[in-house]
Amino acid sequence: MVDGRTDGPAWPGRRRFSITYHDLDVLNHLNHAVYFPMMETLRCEYYLALLGTTEPTDLDIILAEASCRYLAPVSYGSELEGEVAPARPIGRTSFTLLYRFRDLTADRWAARGRTVVVTYDYDAKTKREIPPDRRALLEHDAVDPAPEGWST
Repeated sequence: MVDGRTDGPAWPGRRRFSITYHDLDVLNHLNHAVYFPMMETLRCEYYLALLGTTEPTDLDIILAEASCRYLAPVSYGSELEGEVAPARPIGRTSFTLLYRFRDLTADRWAARGRTVVVTYDYDAKTKREIPPDRRALLEHDAVDPAPEGWST
């Protein structure tokens, strides 16, 4: 990463977000809290595809932690491209997802995010081990967190 710019291949989960008036704060730029629903959308779309379903009730994950680093302001009418990828290493019951947002209008990185996700049995109300087939898919998609400014 150089000056907030991350170079390299695209990550496995990607979508675009248009910035509407509702997303702005009193300083007339994207409110910091808006990134968290965008990360949720990226996370759920990526993970549902990993599960091979589009049914949200099939999600067996719960968040343990979420953070976001803001790199540049984003203006009304801008278009962001958000990406998500698991970070190495993958844990026994949890994994980290990294997010990055590029302001396509201004051609610069706007934010980076991170969540710690736990596989969870909602009936038993307890965490559970990541199934081997899912672990293999996560490991296949995993990226090194260091170039994104995150430690393992």
